[in-house]
Amino acid sequence: MLRDDLQNSLKEAMKSKDMKTVSAVRLIIAGQKEKDVEARGKGLEKASDADLLAMMQTMIKQRNESIRIYKEGNRQDLADKEQDEIDVISRFLPKQLSAEEIENIVKSLISETGATGIKDMGKIMGALKGKYAGRMDFGNASAIIKKLLA
Repeated sequence: MLRDDLQNSLKEAMKSKDMKTVSAVRLIIAGQKEKDVEARGKGLEKASDADLLAMMQTMIKQRNESIRIYKEGNRQDLADKEQDEIDVISRFLPKQLSAEEIENIVKSLISETGATGIKDMGKIMGALKGKYAGRMDFGNASAIIKKLLA
């Protein structure tokens, strides 16, 4: 499904000569191909959608960091280009969970798993990554877990 959406978006952007979208979608597709090669090395046919969603979240984090650096260097033109890419990548991600939703999910997992301390954080993070890949900022989730288990 995600792969089809990427290809269709690329075709539409090329037809409408939307070069910002063409460029960003090509970057996503290139990353997808890298993930597929990694998956074949593990004996899988192709990377899962969850892997691709995680890759796109990483792409967004990298671009946010670049924006910060460009703004510090007074390069708003480059920061704007990075923001354009974030906007395109975000179109392919499912709706992100709010901090409140993440906290409720984490509280539920803590009671399900019987987590009592910070040493149980790995169990909870593993469950979150399995169920909510692409829908959650795991950095925020990690901070919430630490707060609740401390």
